[in-house]
Amino acid sequence: MITSIWKSIRSGQIDPVYLLIGTESYFIEKTLDLLKSSMTQNGELELTFFDMEEVPVDHAIDEADTFPFFSDRKLIIAKNASFLKAAERGKEKINHDMKILEAWLENPPSSSVTVFVAPYEKLDERKKVVKLMKQHAVVIEAKALQSNDLESWLAQEAKTFGKDISRGAVRKLVEMAGTNLTLLSSELEKMSLYLGGEGEITEQLVEEMTARTLEQDAFKMLQAYLDGDISTALSVYYDLLRQKEEPVALAALLASQIRFMVHVYYLQKKGYHAQQISKQLKAHPYRVKLLVERRQQISEQRLLEVLGDLADIDLQLKTASGNRERVLEFFLMKRAVKKTGVSQQI
Repeated sequence: MITSIWKSIRSGQIDPVYLLIGTESYFIEKTLDLLKSSMTQNGELELTFFDMEEVPVDHAIDEADTFPFFSDRKLIIAKNASFLKAAERGKEKINHDMKILEAWLENPPSSSVTVFVAPYEKLDERKKVVKLMKQHAVVIEAKALQSNDLESWLAQEAKTFGKDISRGAVRKLVEMAGTNLTLLSSELEKMSLYLGGEGEITEQLVEEMTARTLEQDAFKMLQAYLDGDISTALSVYYDLLRQKEEPVALAALLASQIRFMVHVYYLQKKGYHAQQISKQLKAHPYRVKLLVERRQQISEQRLLEVLGDLADIDLQLKTASGNRERVLEFFLMKRAVKKTGVSQQI
C-alpha cells in the first residue's frame, strides 16, 4: 500500500491531505522527503511546519487556505497531531477547534498539500475528526515491520540500489545494525556503492562493512559467552575496551540483555507468540523472533544463574580498586572453563 502511494507521489499525483500514523520514523521521513522532492520539481517549494503540541490546528488550516505566492502548491506539515489520539486528561496544552478542522476536511484547497503527522501506535477511532480524516485524507501507516516483513523490506530496499542480498546477509545485517530502518537503508546504500555495478550483498560483506553499535557488540559478546565460545567473547570484549567502554557499563548492558531474554522465554512458556511478546515488552518483533529461534539452546535456569553472576560482577566492579578490566574478563573466561570441565572456579 505504502509503495503505491509513494509511486503516485513520485509521478506528481499528489493529494491535498495526507495522514501519517505510526512510530516508524523511516516511513514518515521518506514520505515527507518524497513530497518535498516531487513538489520542488515544478519550481520553488513553499514549506511551512507547525507543531500541534505548540499551536492550535487552525494555524495550519489558515496557512493551507492562503494562496501560494511563488509556486502552484504549498506544503504544510502539521506534526504531533495529538488531538487524533485518546486525550490524556489534564495534559492538553493546546485547545484545538475540531469543528473548524472537520469542516475543512470536507473541502480542502487544491492549492496546498497538508500533511498531519501522528507518531502514535493508534488513534482514537471514536472521534469524529479521526473518522473524517481517514475518509478524506490519504492514510499512510508508518508502523514497525514484523519479522518476516523486515526481511522482505531489506530485500526490496537492496533492489532499489540495484543489488540482491542473501538471506544470511539479511539476518547478519539485522544482528549487527539492529532494526532501525533508516540505519539499515544507509548500510545497504554504502555496501551497494562499494560493490559498484556487479555483485551480491553477502554475509561476509555485511560482516566487513557494517558499522557496529555498542548494543549489538554486547549482544554478540553475550551470545558467544552463552555458547562457550571464549575466543569470540574475549575478542569483542577487548575491542570494546579499546573503544574506551567501561567494564561496569558493559556488565550492566549484559545484564539488561539477559533480563530481556528471561522475559521473552517466560512469556513464550505462558503461551504468548512472538508478536504478542514484542508488543508486551515493547520490542521489535524481529529481535524477539531471533531469540525465540534460539530457545532450545539455553535453559531459563542457566540464564538466571548468569544474571546472578553478573550481579556479583557488578558489585566487584563498583568496589574494586585494582584492574577492573580483569573482573569482567575472568567472568567471560569462566563460562568456557566450565564447559570444558577443566575447573569449576577461576
